[in-house]
Amino acid sequence: TLVYVDVTKGWIVTDSGNQSDAPTTLFVTGTGGCITTSGDYKMHTFLSPGTFSVTCAGNPSGSTTVDYLIVAGGGGGGFCIGGGGGAGGVRGSNGTASGCYTAGPSPMVGPISPSPVSATPGAYAIVVGGGGTGASTSSPPGNATDGGVSTFNSISSAGGGAGGSYGRVGAAGGSGGGAGGWTPYVASPGTTGGAGNTPPAPTVQGMAGGDNPVGTQDSNGAGGGGATVAGSNSFGCPGRTHASPNAAGLTSSITASPVEYGNGGRGLGDAAPGAAAGGCNTGDGGDGKGSGPGCGMNGGSGIVIIRYKYQ
Repeated sequence: TLVYVDVTKGWIVTDSGNQSDAPTTLFVTGTGGCITTSGDYKMHTFLSPGTFSVTCAGNPSGSTTVDYLIVAGGGGGGFCIGGGGGAGGVRGSNGTASGCYTAGPSPMVGPISPSPVSATPGAYAIVVGGGGTGASTSSPPGNATDGGVSTFNSISSAGGGAGGSYGRVGAAGGSGGGAGGWTPYVASPGTTGGAGNTPPAPTVQGMAGGDNPVGTQDSNGAGGGGATVAGSNSFGCPGRTHASPNAAGLTSSITASPVEYGNGGRGLGDAAPGAAAGGCNTGDGGDGKGSGPGCGMNGGSGIVIIRYKYQ
């Protein structure tokens, strides 16, 4: 006789006279996002808002939990020797629930949590944060904006802080924006980068932006914070041709291939070339802008990835 027990045990055979009968093996089953597989594991990737639905919670003889990576949108870069935008916050589990993939630095530090999420039937709203906009060229320069929050299962990663334009502080966020540079047109030299991991998460989701502590004439903007490394400070004077480098993000193999997420944006001097926007679905901060026409660069949008054993 087949009897349905519950979602964890499924259908079992009773009164068969066969002492070897065992509960049916069940695996987590879900829908939503772009679905790919690697071996016995399935990944749901969300590049924009959507819904992840668990239709079967599995059981202990199959699988019962899901691993996740949640990356928020990166902050926009400042204008006119602007600071780099902070990376979007990065939070995730350590990969032991779904195939021991490389989830980040070893030993596990920073944004990585030891705990996967238990699979419970139902629909889970996925929020994917957009990248912040770079500062405008208006006079005085308009502020850059922070990146957007990304969320899964009530776990949120905060958007990256905006980079400061000249003479302005970087904004706090998942990772903080870099401080703006200084010119003789600004009366208060010396600016600070924004704090990372703001608002606070149980695991540190990002680092602080770099400072411009010297505040000398023609100093470059400081770098935005990354997921695992703080932003670089301004070079000071002469910083016109310098760019504070990208602060490192976190490399995860949740999709079966290593990808780096959450790099901080570069802070530029007024003669430093090559400002770049954060890449789509990376959570990277946008670079600050040197002098001349144009704006600070936009931050990269975020991403949410869910992985589990499906067979």
